[in-house]
Amino acid sequence: MIFKQKISFKDKDGNPYPSWEIYKLKDIAERIVSKNSNNNQNVLTISAQHGLISQLEFFNKSVSAKNVEGYYLLKNGDFAYNKSYSTGYPMGAIKRLNRHNEGVVSTLYICFRFYEKANKDFMEHYFESQIQNNELEKIAQEGARNHGLLNVGVLDFFDIDVNLPSIQEQKRISTFLSKIDQKVQIEKKILEQLDAQRKYLLQQMFV
Repeated sequence: MIFKQKISFKDKDGNPYPSWEIYKLKDIAERIVSKNSNNNQNVLTISAQHGLISQLEFFNKSVSAKNVEGYYLLKNGDFAYNKSYSTGYPMGAIKRLNRHNEGVVSTLYICFRFYEKANKDFMEHYFESQIQNNELEKIAQEGARNHGLLNVGVLDFFDIDVNLPSIQEQKRISTFLSKIDQKVQIEKKILEQLDAQRKYLLQQMFV
């Protein structure tokens, strides 16, 4: 709803923000092609639920090649696009590196970082909404999949349209959505605690 501009925000004085503008991704972000020259061994993978995480954390082992010097080196705040479709992500997942200062990913991923025109927190919510799927569907060659990967070219990927509000409104929206996320996490923990109490009581009743 927010990213389709069906919900609008106003500044602190109650005035509407400037109209959103359409940019090409290549105009607001740069591709990351720097290789792992320092032999960083923190190999990352994209988890639909947890974002960019260590393979050791996800698989309990590294499933990458032994030599990872040719992998792309990411820094905290960078983004990566996994062209592999998965449940809930029919056009692949775009995730941000939040859990680690640095890490490396396979060159099968398309990696990028944003210029100052785009707020990273806002863009994380933007991609999580999957509003970019309409653009990705236009460039993915229908029926062409390579080992489960969508056939999305790098140049085509960076040519997709991104609809952006002003940087001030981006910050306002990201703060609003982050507060909702925090509330959801708190409620989940409360629900987990209640469920644990319920199970404990049931066990005590029928002992």
